[in-house]
Amino acid sequence: MTPSIRLSPATRSLFDEPLAIAVQGLGPRQQVTLRTSLRDETGELFQASARYQAGDDGELDLARCPALPGGSFSGLEPMGLLWALQPQKPFWRLVKRDVQNPFLLRLEVFEGHGEPPGRLLAQAQHERAFLRDGVRRVPVREGRIRATLFLPPGNGPFPGIIDLYGTGGGLPEYRACLLANHGFAVLALAYYSYEDLPKDMKELHLEYFEEAVNYMLQHTQIKGPGIGLLGISKGGDLCTSMASFLKGITATALINGSVANVGAVLRYKDIIIPPLGFNLKRIKVTKSGIADLFDALNNPLEGPDQQSFIPLEKAECHFLFIVGQDDRNWKSEFFAVEGSKRLQAHGKEKPEIVCYPGAGHYIEPPFFPMCAASMHLLVGKPVVWGGEPKAHCEAQIDAWQQIQAFFSKHLTGQPSGTSSKL
Repeated sequence: MTPSIRLSPATRSLFDEPLAIAVQGLGPRQQVTLRTSLRDETGELFQASARYQAGDDGELDLARCPALPGGSFSGLEPMGLLWALQPQKPFWRLVKRDVQNPFLLRLEVFEGHGEPPGRLLAQAQHERAFLRDGVRRVPVREGRIRATLFLPPGNGPFPGIIDLYGTGGGLPEYRACLLANHGFAVLALAYYSYEDLPKDMKELHLEYFEEAVNYMLQHTQIKGPGIGLLGISKGGDLCTSMASFLKGITATALINGSVANVGAVLRYKDIIIPPLGFNLKRIKVTKSGIADLFDALNNPLEGPDQQSFIPLEKAECHFLFIVGQDDRNWKSEFFAVEGSKRLQAHGKEKPEIVCYPGAGHYIEPPFFPMCAASMHLLVGKPVVWGGEPKAHCEAQIDAWQQIQAFFSKHLTGQPSGTSSKL
């Protein structure tokens, strides 16, 4: 038999779905190296490799065979060849810019465990897609809003969520559309450095976000009476501010967010919340020139910095804090705990806090490879994000389930799993 790669699903899968990988037609106990590669839309190459030994029958099933030491990972890791993908260019992060076109994953099987690898024995290609068939992608340019709305298949109405990213700016759509595949109507909202929005983040106006909330509440495809908010990093503290000041928010999920306003002045009507102070002298720089920002921000419980603490006790919604305990960007666990204390001190419901040891700052949808360090637009140099790849990958899988369960419970009144069958 000629060796061949067997994939399930065979040719195409959604990015947040597992992919079963097996090789058949090898010799008994034959040693091989498997390699995956993927190019992002800028052409940058990501690769991972692992060393294996086939079974006595010449079969190699990654769900049953552990990877041997010497590759990108070792042990029983059925999805290791995806989560261990690393950029060939330093400080580069895998993001999806055009969700309408899949990533093309290439798999190769080489003879032996040598460096460089031996003869090519088999190869295959597989599409990792972002949009399920029937999900509608609707660009939104209403009033000042610059966004993209993803609507699940069917007639609706659907539970609605606004999705916010961090200081990278622009309009990332990939998390919003993956969530829409599971039965939610999700608005990916840009708030700076996109089209005619402000180019920088000196000052943000909550009225802009209020416009987006009202757009969702008035949309015929959105199930009321309220909507959900999902934010990571700077997007997290913006969601906290929206929940605290705006009407119509039922559930807010924060991924490594802050309960203090960070990075920009926030204005709403006659209210001004200053950004949390920081001290550049507290930034540590490694020998390789990577910055560690962990201690840079001031404590929002002390002195004038208390003015930057967002009054989340005003919120009339449920909160979920997703925390990477190895987040090096800022003290996410401290922010979650202090937010919880503030809510409970004002007689509000205790928020859900889910902590992940070994997870870094960028907790993305499942199977995005962990980004250990990349350029930070506001700092102007590479910064370390934290995380240990395997633990981070496992956190992403679990957090994705937690987020869906949280929104299903509070926006539909149904347990998770029912909404995805709509």
